[in-house]
Amino acid sequence: MTQRTAGHALVEALVAQGVDTAFGVPGESFLAVLDGFHQHAERIRFIACRQEGGAAFMADAQGKLSGRPGVCLVTRGPGASNAAVGLHTAFQDSTPMVLFIGQVASDQRDREAFQEVDYRQMFGPGTLGMAKWAAQIDSAERLPEYVARAFHTAMQGRPGPVVLALPEDMLTTPTSAPVLPRVTPAAAWPAPGALRELRQLLLAAKRPLVIAGGSGWDAEACAALQRFAENWQLPVGCGFRFQDTFDNRHRLYAGDIGIAIQHKLAERVREADLIIALGVRLGEMTTSGYTLLQAPRPAQKLVHVHAGAEELGRVYHADLLMQASMSCAAKALETLAAPNDVPWGEWAARANLDYQANLAPTPTSPLDLAQVMKTVQAMAPADTVYTNGAGNFAGWLHRFVQYPGLQHHGRTQLAPTSGAMGYGVPAAIAASLLHPGRTAINVAGDGDFLMTGQELATATAYGAGRGRGRLVSIVVDNGSYGTIRMHQEREYPTRVSGTDLVNPDFVQLAQAYGWRGERIDRTEQFEPAFAQAMSADRPTLLHLKLDTDVITSRTTITALRAAALNKPRH
Repeated sequence: MTQRTAGHALVEALVAQGVDTAFGVPGESFLAVLDGFHQHAERIRFIACRQEGGAAFMADAQGKLSGRPGVCLVTRGPGASNAAVGLHTAFQDSTPMVLFIGQVASDQRDREAFQEVDYRQMFGPGTLGMAKWAAQIDSAERLPEYVARAFHTAMQGRPGPVVLALPEDMLTTPTSAPVLPRVTPAAAWPAPGALRELRQLLLAAKRPLVIAGGSGWDAEACAALQRFAENWQLPVGCGFRFQDTFDNRHRLYAGDIGIAIQHKLAERVREADLIIALGVRLGEMTTSGYTLLQAPRPAQKLVHVHAGAEELGRVYHADLLMQASMSCAAKALETLAAPNDVPWGEWAARANLDYQANLAPTPTSPLDLAQVMKTVQAMAPADTVYTNGAGNFAGWLHRFVQYPGLQHHGRTQLAPTSGAMGYGVPAAIAASLLHPGRTAINVAGDGDFLMTGQELATATAYGAGRGRGRLVSIVVDNGSYGTIRMHQEREYPTRVSGTDLVNPDFVQLAQAYGWRGERIDRTEQFEPAFAQAMSADRPTLLHLKLDTDVITSRTTITALRAAALNKPRH
């Protein structure tokens, strides 16, 4: 192998892993890597973002869309600290990612040199850590080994992020070490005995329910899940922010099991006598604070299927635990022979009818976000990627947009189960850059948007939204940190503190970044504005002004305050 610097060898290793795009913010600590991107510009591009948090969110979106690790490069100290939000999101979302961090030179280590941090301690692995593995590459000759292991670790079992620190002097060291070939994670199939046991549990059930979600799904697995559900006539709900795991238009779809869950669906989860949890971690949001399924021993019979051994039995004492990759588990489940008739046909039909009823909005004026979402759904292409960050505004998107199953168009929902504000704008830009033929639509709150809104400049710099697919950001501006205001009114009615926002003119802000911009105050203004956005030759921001009182898709601040003030105090 011809000698080259380790910085160039790193870029070659990324290319060998099939990476054609990396996100980051340039830093002097990894100049040799940036030179490697220049050297191999025909095979891989480096997207220079405006802040490391946005870059890490883009890499998370890349991991979600591809199923292989998204790649982010940042500099030491402040760069790594800014990127931590995206790393935490990838960890909680089980997204494969590799974060490369420039590090101080080896001869300056352990002196608290300029911006020095020990990243193995900062991001070190653990059950509640921020990375599956954190390491430092001190030898240029071993760099390909570390990169291959990082990609393996990020994808193996429960996927997640890996951190590799890169000392500055190591990156300029010549090396002839050959790059290693593209890695593929080992797939785990369910044990045959466990499948037989699951079939017996199904045959004994009267009110079964599947909860599907998590990462590791591919098109074939989602299609197999649908066939399994059809064979047994099983109602299927999707875990928090994994609504594209099962086709929302299917007659067996029961709805999303997450924040602000429809009350009838919540009761259905509680009344089920068998829960089959496929790929979901059964975390706080999917279980409504561990109440839909009581921890540690649920009232329902519980079958938990997950790729990560460490996740099984962590919270819930299940009746059957199955460690298996989702790409294998669903295919195995569809082979289970179903009886000619099942006793829960009406139960499954009612679950879908309740879901359909939940699509009926309660109209609000002058701006009805439910109608806005229904208009978006009707006018956007079927393979549109929808993104959001954190905030009550997302409730309208999650409730009224129906996601196709992953087997139809790949991932169509990019949203942080970690509840990270600012995720949606970078995720939509990444989706647009990675798949220029697909439309990407971001829905953001005003506070949410302003966390990472500067990445609009990144979109403009690299031509996002100028291909066949459109790029649109819908900013819902209610002048408030709405979710916190909602909790404030429930717990401390009328005592508003810290949740009011003074915002810029979002239209002028978008135009300053080279985007189109339009303000919308009434429902009837939205459809023509969105039609223009879908035919524009550059990205569009639609600024929707919403009354602060309209706090969720189901209630108002006025109603919350009245209920809180009338609640008996002890």
